[in-house]
Amino acid sequence: MSQSSETITSFEELSLAPAVLKAVQESGYETPSPIQARSIPHILEGSDLLGLAQTGTGKTAAFALPLLSKVNLSQKAPQVLVLAPTRELAIQVAEAFQRYARHISGFHVLPIYGGQDMRGQLRSLNRGTHVVVGTPGRVMDHIRRGSLKLDDINAVVLDEADEMLRMGFIDDIEWIMERTPEKRQVALFSATMSPPIRKIANKYLSEPAYVEIKAKTATVDTVSQRVWMVSGMHKLDALTRILEVEPFDAMIIFVRTKTATVELTEKLEARGFAAAALNGDMSQGLREKVVERLKRGSLDILIATDVAARGLDVERMSHVVNYDIPYDTEAYIHRIGRTGRAGRQGSAILFATHRERRMLFAIERATRQRIEVMTLPSMSDVRDIRIKQFKGEVVENLADADKLTQFREVITSLVQEHDLGFEDLAAALCYMAQKERPFPEAREPELRHHREKRERNHRGDNFRREDRPRGRERSNEGMVRYRVDLGREQGISPRDLVGAIANEGGISGSSIGHIRLFETCSSVYLPANLNENTLAILKRVKIRNQGLGIRLWEQDSAPRGRGESRKRSSRLCGEEGRRSRKSFSSKVSRH
Repeated sequence: MSQSSETITSFEELSLAPAVLKAVQESGYETPSPIQARSIPHILEGSDLLGLAQTGTGKTAAFALPLLSKVNLSQKAPQVLVLAPTRELAIQVAEAFQRYARHISGFHVLPIYGGQDMRGQLRSLNRGTHVVVGTPGRVMDHIRRGSLKLDDINAVVLDEADEMLRMGFIDDIEWIMERTPEKRQVALFSATMSPPIRKIANKYLSEPAYVEIKAKTATVDTVSQRVWMVSGMHKLDALTRILEVEPFDAMIIFVRTKTATVELTEKLEARGFAAAALNGDMSQGLREKVVERLKRGSLDILIATDVAARGLDVERMSHVVNYDIPYDTEAYIHRIGRTGRAGRQGSAILFATHRERRMLFAIERATRQRIEVMTLPSMSDVRDIRIKQFKGEVVENLADADKLTQFREVITSLVQEHDLGFEDLAAALCYMAQKERPFPEAREPELRHHREKRERNHRGDNFRREDRPRGRERSNEGMVRYRVDLGREQGISPRDLVGAIANEGGISGSSIGHIRLFETCSSVYLPANLNENTLAILKRVKIRNQGLGIRLWEQDSAPRGRGESRKRSSRLCGEEGRRSRKSFSSKVSRH
């Protein structure tokens, strides 16, 4: 290796293909994360790699960038196979490949997962694709069909391998790996080095390079953290509302790209805020002047990139806003470290889309704090605050009687010349003072009210089991009861069942009904219109390396009365009648 990975500080030093490097720069990356700096050189050289890193460290780019740099566009058969535990992750990885390949003409990546139309996947595979990203079950389906041929695969990535093993995919992974060419590069990424991971690595990796990134955590007790889940409203409108209502002294707003610093600054200035950009294209002297203005108080808001804000320490910095979510948790910790210094209290606000929730949860682990979901201020709130501020300014100016003397003379003459009432005159003067920034309307459309109500609940309803009231169960109307040959004795939980059924069967979590765990089996309600193809997929699903054995709940064991239902269920599943039973709602967050 020509250069130690420890000394790599820019992507230009990593020998990436020019088209890939250009896309990286446009995406806002400025320096490689530790997992990227240490992994990319090994993968570019063709070495197998065993990487230990938590979610949120930037590992997708660690394998996508070097593999894209080596792709052969003239070859239409799949060259790279990425296995991921869930369809959500498969889609995210495929999107990352596409984003980094935006300047590679003719490149194709295909995500394949259960629940998606098989015909569309077959057409795409038939047309030709360079990279396939898929969940193990659906990849096996295509291999058996002959629609996915592995003859030309030269690189295999096992992403979040520990999660795949935990979900019972170890046999599937081995089945797939045994059908890949003997001479292929393998990169395995995992958050932990458990015995099963070590076994897989020893079996399928050849003299791998070993890269371990220690999970960095930071307690930020002096910084309160909140997140707004981006939904419906434009981010700029949301930011404007926050700036109008949130009491802050000075604020730094982080964006990903240099261009975005300038664009957002211009938009905020047009809305009446004292803002300035801070990015790497500015000379050192100009950057120092901007920071000095912030310290003096002639500037309130900085819009900056990560690199430009390094080392920034301004005592009056009360707020950090992550307008664009960072690519890794370390960057987030550095960002919010701009406030809450020397024991002072600070506030951090994060904008995150629902597709970025994996990074959001990784940030919570890294900071050891739960990030509170915030509700955007309504237009009525904004109006009340603006009027209150305006009144305060008026009262403040009334205190200086000397300054008002000449204006009293003007007012007196206006009243006499035009026979005006003092209230009408005061209203006209208020209008003149505020016409560039009129007060918002007091009422908002009812639709927006409902949308913001959804925003308040959306994250918890979909992603957080602990946020939901327990004991409240879904209706099983329009559903059919199925039996699963796994229960408490096998150590499974409702979360395991929902994750396996949703991810491999393509059934949304909200469509899965009441789940009951018994000793050696379980029951689950699924949609009545479940097709044979989906049921066939579910019959092959495994949890903790054990098959679901899913089938219709036998009619003669269907519950007739509450007591008899429990007796029959207990007898069928080998559970003692005196054992306590628990019911769970199916609205459990998906993996």
